[in-house]
Amino acid sequence: MTGTSKRVVLGVSGASGAAIALRIGERLAALSGVELHLVVTPSALRTFTQELGADAIGRLVGLADRYYKIDDIGAAIASGSFRTAGMIVAPCSMKSLAGIATGLSDNLLVRAADVHLKERRPLVLLARETPLHLGHLRNMAAVTETGAIVMPPVPAFYRRPQTLDDIVDHIAARAIDLLKLTEEPLAVEWRGEQGS
Repeated sequence: MTGTSKRVVLGVSGASGAAIALRIGERLAALSGVELHLVVTPSALRTFTQELGADAIGRLVGLADRYYKIDDIGAAIASGSFRTAGMIVAPCSMKSLAGIATGLSDNLLVRAADVHLKERRPLVLLARETPLHLGHLRNMAAVTETGAIVMPPVPAFYRRPQTLDDIVDHIAARAIDLLKLTEEPLAVEWRGEQGS
């Protein structure tokens, strides 16, 4: 890796949850020594505009050290020789999940995820769909068996969030914590019930 920096790939697919992707990008960009590599699907571009406005994707791209086009199969993140600390796909659509589960590397996001699996590097998938049918569940099982972490973006209501931003921030922090980039966790730890 470059000097003391830790490279992290953020893949964004077209499922609902653009705010989570943006917050993960913001939190990664704020971490000292982290180099952010970004790839976004065409469906994600549409979702970003729908959910966050026309300027939101530009804000995310502006946070990245490197931004790759989805069809750039010769990109650095398409090769196992390009070392990273891990990859997060947020949100992870069922289409992207299926591609990752089957190794169907038909775009750079799926190829980069496949590289992380074959190189035994952390891959965190914020799978976003509800309800789930058996095909979704089988794909989740398949990626788990090959080494990925499936992390549906489920709110931690025990934290008693006051705003949607509180929920989004906690999910983003938990996803980043799974890459073990920092000694101290970004998400506030549960310390047990007080008085018990």
